Amino acid sequence: MELIVKKNPADLAKAAADFIAKRIKDVLKKQDRFTIALSGGSTPKALHELLAKPPYVDQIPWLQLHFFWGDERYVPIDDEQNNAGMAYDTLLGHVYTPENQIHVWRTDLEPEAAAADYDRVLHDYFGDTDAPTFDLVLLGMGDDGHTLSLFPGTEVVHETTAWTKAYFLTQQNMYRLTLTAPIVNRASCVLFLVAGPKKAEPLKEVLEGTYNPDKYPSQIIKPVSGELVWLVDEKAAADLK
Repeated sequence: MELIVKKNPADLAKAAADFIAKRIKDVLKKQDRFTIALSGGSTPKALHELLAKPPYVDQIPWLQLHFFWGDERYVPIDDEQNNAGMAYDTLLGHVYTPENQIHVWRTDLEPEAAAADYDRVLHDYFGDTDAPTFDLVLLGMGDDGHTLSLFPGTEVVHETTAWTKAYFLTQQNMYRLTLTAPIVNRASCVLFLVAGPKKAEPLKEVLEGTYNPDKYPSQIIKPVSGELVWLVDEKAAADLK
């Protein structure tokens, strides 16, 4: 695991943009496509807006990128809570990546059908072997230590075989669609972006506390053979040793 601390959210977003641009360049020296799973939230939004502008927009070969999402709220794509909708507003609507290389969760289907559809798409891409999956997965962490739609106390945290899940999250009164730990932990690189003082306590527990993924689900993300990078700002890192 690598921990990188930046002064503030703006510096964090720039560091993330630099990291991603370099990662894409390096990976595409060895293969002809780059698969990335995006996340929602305020920190990724700032990152998207940076990537959609010079110099990054001119450095990245958008035609070779294949986009996925780590999780999704079960709301229409034009709903302000929809992660894919946010990505189109802040990034994908400003660059040219073919639509058949952009894979949104189908919230026009019933929740279980949406999860099954995404599972099919992922297996078409990555096959059924134990080979690496995504070239890069971007993740955030909530104030409660959750990541993706893996929330404290939910059964999906301990999923060991299925790649996708749909379930009703009682405390939010909505369905959530999510990738699970098995497929994310086969990624070549996982990059967490964490900012703000409310993240300080859970970040300390996730990185330095006792292993308890039922309480802090972000602990379940441990790439099998890939890299794990935590990019955080000073306020989020305030309680770390």
